[in-house]
Amino acid sequence: MIDLYTASTPNGWKASITLEELALPYRVHAITLSKNEQKENWFLEINPNGRIPAIVDRDSRAGFPVFESGAIMMYLAEKTGLLMPSDVDGRSRVIQWLMFQIGGLGPMMGQANLFHRNWHERYQPAIDRYQNEGRRLLTVLDRRLRESAWLAGPEYTIADIANWCWAQWHSRCGVSIEGLSALQHWMQAIEARPAVQKGMKVPGDTRCQAIPQACRTSPEPQRIVKKA
Repeated sequence: MIDLYTASTPNGWKASITLEELALPYRVHAITLSKNEQKENWFLEINPNGRIPAIVDRDSRAGFPVFESGAIMMYLAEKTGLLMPSDVDGRSRVIQWLMFQIGGLGPMMGQANLFHRNWHERYQPAIDRYQNEGRRLLTVLDRRLRESAWLAGPEYTIADIANWCWAQWHSRCGVSIEGLSALQHWMQAIEARPAVQKGMKVPGDTRCQAIPQACRTSPEPQRIVKKA
């Protein structure tokens, strides 16, 4: 059993979707960010940085913690041998596109969302900066997807999950995807996956405006997700 500590954010969904895609049994612990539960001492023992998501793998060790969403995805892929190629070149391509999201798309879209929706005053230079950079990065994805069905090659991997979780926030961030047809097709294909729809409902449908339409009317998830 894997304990998942998470909230309804793109980084949180990266972990829950990966768990769903891999059909791993996991137990959900919803973290209330507005109450700063992620900064409490018990959670800092799992993730010293005080951010979600984090997991504790109770299957093979006496409670092995993993924090940082990208590290969680890599750990789970390596644990199962799925969603990650076994050859060196294939693994490198996955890691490159995963790092693209972690170092670029995620931070830029996150800041676009902050200044577009949540900042205490409207500061247009910051909004323009992050929305323009978000659009540029989505254009990079579109260009890649015009030559490849999936980001890292012919197979769906954790790189696709990671980038999709942030790309699908484009409307919330005020970033247009008009004209990016390959990106749109890729986003629709991922959204249609049952594991993605299930993972997007974890830990609960608390931010419907950020969740794809297919996920909005589904029942609340169980706190313990059992897999065969």
